[in-house]
Parts: sequence; structure tokens; C-alpha cells
Amino acid sequence: MLKVGLISDTHGYLDPEVLEHFSGVDEIWHAGDFGNLEIARQLQEIAPLLGVYGNIDGQEIRSEFPLHQKVEREGLRLWMTHIGGVPGRYCIPIREEIESNPPDIFVCGHSHILKIARDQNLQKMLFINPGAAGRQGFQVYRTLVRFELDNRQVRNVEVINLGKIGE
Repeated sequence: MLKVGLISDTHGYLDPEVLEHFSGVDEIWHAGDFGNLEIARQLQEIAPLLGVYGNIDGQEIRSEFPLHQKVEREGLRLWMTHIGGVPGRYCIPIREEIESNPPDIFVCGHSHILKIARDQNLQKMLFINPGAAGRQGFQVYRTLVRFELDNRQVRNVEVINLGKIGE
């Protein structure tokens, strides 16, 4: 079993509560727009970090994290990228590949909109956008997601609300 903490769009700010919420996870996944390398370092102190760079991330982040992560965890194929779209409307650069060979789990950030859904058109692929955890953006609430992967199953999915963007 693998316990995962999922975060995105920190934009250079890591809420101190993240450290508490991710305590005990086996891996942290960051779906881009770190904002700076210090965010990555702080997360790596909690657990091993799997991440991708986002559109605001500079060369320092891009030299350490790729545009796409395609890995397998607990028998599930994961594809993580920053700009991915939404079920039924995936971004043009990835649309053909995701439709012809969908992963079991597709994770992206960018929109700042929390969304967890099964894409019924793509072999019931699980789509996860954890929303945004930083203080920049138009979202009302700052959010994270925590879940477990176990024997090809996604279990115990939790949305964690860090409060309103101005708090």
C-alpha cells in the first residue's frame, strides 16, 4: 500500500498545515507551479517527491522536474503533467495519446479547480486535479488531496481544505 499526498499550484507558498496533513504519507506528488525550489525541498523533507514543472516554474525547477511523469505505482499507471485539461476536453498536445492509451490515473494542476472524476470514455480513468494550495489565483479555497493506492485500487480519497485564499 502507498499513501500519497497530492498538491499543486503552490506558487512559492507552502502552508504550514501541509506538513501536518502530509505527515505519514509515503510519497508526495506535486502537479506543477511550485514557484521555487524551496517548496520542493520542504516537501522532500516529509517524503519522497514526484513532481512536474508548471508554466510559472523557471529553469531551476525545470532542470529538476520534467514536464510529464509517467510511472507505475501499486500496479496502476500514472500520468502527471501540469496542463492537462479536463475529462472530455484534454489539452491538444496530450489529447491523442491520452485517448489512445489512457493511464489508470491522470493527474494535472493549472486550473486551480479541484476535480476528481472517472472519465467514462477512457476505460474509467481516474482524473485528479487537487486544486491550488498557494495564495495566488482566483480559487476561493486552497486544497490538497490525500489517498491510498493498494493492489490496483485507489482508496480513502480525502480532500483537505486549507481555508480561503485570503486566510
